[in-house]
Amino acid sequence: MKTVLVVYHSQQFGNTKKLAEEIARGILDAGGTAKLINTNERRVTLDDFLKVDAIALGTPDYYSYPAGMIKTFFDDLYLWDKEGKPVKGKPAVLFMTHGGGGRAKQPFEAFAERFFQRVGETVTSGRPIDDTAKKSCFELGKELLLRLSAV
Repeated sequence: MKTVLVVYHSQQFGNTKKLAEEIARGILDAGGTAKLINTNERRVTLDDFLKVDAIALGTPDYYSYPAGMIKTFFDDLYLWDKEGKPVKGKPAVLFMTHGGGGRAKQPFEAFAERFFQRVGETVTSGRPIDDTAKKSCFELGKELLLRLSAV
């Protein structure tokens, strides 16, 4: 069974968490396992990262940039890579929430492309989270798992 690590940052409104849960539902629906980590609650360890087959990564848009702890996750990936750890090349999907801006998408995607093989398009949603965004994340989770199953 394939396992996906769903890494996201969510706090005040819980919007990014809602999308992370939909990604996880899609993964489960397609026959996989999802492990969720909210970077607002704890940091992702190298062990967490190495034990999974793929990544789903979500962030709110904070001042046109990904959340600080998501940036910290990318910094950790960079350091692990410099230490020779096998952190590049996992399939990944991206999702993002915003309060009207959405400009964090460009740096978020740029960070991800340094480390991951992107699957699908980044799902973005303003507040409040609507059913279209939830459905898109559910389908993105399924797409990620189906891509893993095809390999």
